[in-house]
Amino acid sequence: MFDLVLRDATLPDRGSGPLDIGVIDGLIAAIGRDLGSARLDETAGGRLVLPGFVDSHLHLDKSCILDRCTAEGALADAIAEVARLKRDFSEEDVYARAEATLVKAILQGTMRIRSHVEIDPRIGLRSFAALKRLQRDYAWAVDLELCVFPQEGLLNAPGTEELLVEACEMGADLIGGCPYTDSDPQAHVDRIFAIARRFDLDIDFHLDFDLDPSWMHLDAVIAATERNGWAGRVAVGHVTKLSAIPPEALTTIGNRLAAAGIAVTVLPATDLFLMGRRHDHNVPRGVAPAHRLAELGVTCSLATNNVLNPFTPFGDGSLNRIANLYANVAQLGRKAEMICCLDMVTAGAARLMRCADYGIDIGKSADLVVMDATDPALSVAEIAQPLMGFKRGIKTFERAAPRLLRP
Repeated sequence: MFDLVLRDATLPDRGSGPLDIGVIDGLIAAIGRDLGSARLDETAGGRLVLPGFVDSHLHLDKSCILDRCTAEGALADAIAEVARLKRDFSEEDVYARAEATLVKAILQGTMRIRSHVEIDPRIGLRSFAALKRLQRDYAWAVDLELCVFPQEGLLNAPGTEELLVEACEMGADLIGGCPYTDSDPQAHVDRIFAIARRFDLDIDFHLDFDLDPSWMHLDAVIAATERNGWAGRVAVGHVTKLSAIPPEALTTIGNRLAAAGIAVTVLPATDLFLMGRRHDHNVPRGVAPAHRLAELGVTCSLATNNVLNPFTPFGDGSLNRIANLYANVAQLGRKAEMICCLDMVTAGAARLMRCADYGIDIGKSADLVVMDATDPALSVAEIAQPLMGFKRGIKTFERAAPRLLRP
């Protein structure tokens, strides 16, 4: 007997009609028609079933602080505002705000998250401790991995490296960097790789977050990745400079990224909000063309980044909405292009996070989301809502499908 059978599910890339999904011990045990009995029997009603959304870049620790902010503007203003506020963050405050955002994400069908956590002498390890608790408390609904990083620099912030090392000793899942805020970006990159090697951790950099393509810290990251043999273990986020270069240069960089095994995360909501603020007309979008990099073999994802703070003063946790936003910005309207956008918040993001157990296939984790749609491309086009979700075969949320009440 199955623990769960989700019946009448329309699956991407399986054009033979709706199928049943059988689950045993949290894993997909069978996919077919007319599966046997189960302890829990649910139906998708012919709707699209996806393998759970994956948010590869989220800042839970500084979410939901919009009501405390007095400044809004460019990237430097957002960094300064959070630097001012986080001195007063308590562990309980971080937990409560992060929990509110995490619950929103779960209700939008997100089942795996990489959350970046700021570490420096201002905040110490309070945010990290709060998110470690959250990681444990919500393990039934979401796999949450924590990437500790120095938002305001490393070499220019004495005491930060020691705190990062302590966080790694306490069980951080990976380490990140932010060289554009440091007085010595090259040394910043080198030190992050040194810590990663010491603790055998993957790396996720905030990188090249402006529109001046005349120089890039990406060169240093590519070189360090190759030098340290860290192919497949490095991701870079934002890289908005890549939106400001011609196609030939983008192809060259994309080929280098693919060869080095470096993945790219694009954050459409934040990048649109913060970039191009010096322009009073013909404002550049500032969103790196992830779909073009993906065509070159680069592992790419789209992600949330921030929610209700100076970096991004909006957000509801919906990665399907982020996929739709990117499709609009990148002017992608064909079915295959929409499916590419969906891939970058599902399977592509899972590849970036090296989730070996991801996908709707025998033996994979039964992380399943029923969408209010029947077609993957239209799911993105219409920003379809998730109606129910199962984490390792256990039902974690549900919402009623809208129903028109005719007179």
